Amino acid sequence: MNILFTCGGTAGHVNPAVALAKIFQERHPGCKVLFVGADGGMENHLVPKEGYEIRSVTITNFHRSFAPADIAHNFGTLVNMHKSKKQAKAILNEFKPDLVVGTGGYASFPVVKEAARRHIPTAVHESNAVPGLTTKALSKVVDQVMVGFEESRAHYDHPERVVVTGTPVRGDFFRYTRQEAREKLGLTDDRPLLLSYWGSLGAEAMNRKMVDFIAQECYDGTPFHHIHGAGRDYGRMTEELEHRGLKLEGTGVEVREYIYDMPLVMAAADVVLCRAGASTISELTAIAKPSILVPSPNVTANHQEKNARVLSDQGAAVLLLEKNCQDKTLYTEAENLLREPKRRDDMIRALNQMAVPDAGEKIYQTLLKLIKP
Repeated sequence: MNILFTCGGTAGHVNPAVALAKIFQERHPGCKVLFVGADGGMENHLVPKEGYEIRSVTITNFHRSFAPADIAHNFGTLVNMHKSKKQAKAILNEFKPDLVVGTGGYASFPVVKEAARRHIPTAVHESNAVPGLTTKALSKVVDQVMVGFEESRAHYDHPERVVVTGTPVRGDFFRYTRQEAREKLGLTDDRPLLLSYWGSLGAEAMNRKMVDFIAQECYDGTPFHHIHGAGRDYGRMTEELEHRGLKLEGTGVEVREYIYDMPLVMAAADVVLCRAGASTISELTAIAKPSILVPSPNVTANHQEKNARVLSDQGAAVLLLEKNCQDKTLYTEAENLLREPKRRDDMIRALNQMAVPDAGEKIYQTLLKLIKP
């Protein structure tokens, strides 16, 4: 059995494909897996780290502007579409997949479309609440469309043909109970834990606000434990905290460059303060973790805010726009939620109602039906 996954652009597109690849190889010894991404995309670094081969196609997006630079860019995209079509054909000819699955990103388009044209079984999975242009276009030609949330179905031309499968999450996120995780982190008192991060590379604007946030915690006597992942702004943040005379050792407040043990820390957390990318939303929903979501305003089609609203509309998260994170707003929201266990319990119930248990298994079974005996 040969399975081809095509994805890229964000970890939210790559992670579900990797999770599915592992399921197929566990269930079918000898199953061959190939990934296809875009030239220069982060998938070319993420996928090999998981032990999988990846090929690439030359594909770029369209800019919605008539500025001269954007017109030139779009002309280049048209040229790249022709090039990527030829590359997709060559990859399919060589690998001869029994199934082609797209999980988002521009690279999915030429590969999945060519596979559908050849009548190879095809499917797309969308982990964002609202489909991107690629998924929306491919939904018209593939054999199966799968989505993470019930609310997502309404965004497709034929919602009755869309299957709600949830989005697979790494098994590590289910390994620890809250108490087990707290013990492993050495949290011995009763103070709740706040986890905050703004993506794998951090976010400069929000990390500047986190300096004020942490300063306020210190002024208030650190009423809760706090682990913050600063990403590339780590050096700048620690320098500013030192400049303000804030010493965090022994306070229960910790600033890390990266949170390498994210499943452990998230399991221990009582509230998570973060962006609203597809991977993050899937993880929060799967383990029913209360959160304050501050969507990035700098993403295509504002999809993070749309993701966050799916949860906030159900009472499963707090949505706070970045432009509204002024003065002490961010700190006040977090402090209030950490002080209100009943409110957090209500969020947990809402998250459990939204979650699709064992999403990986549901997707696996859905895909298995597409492969011809």
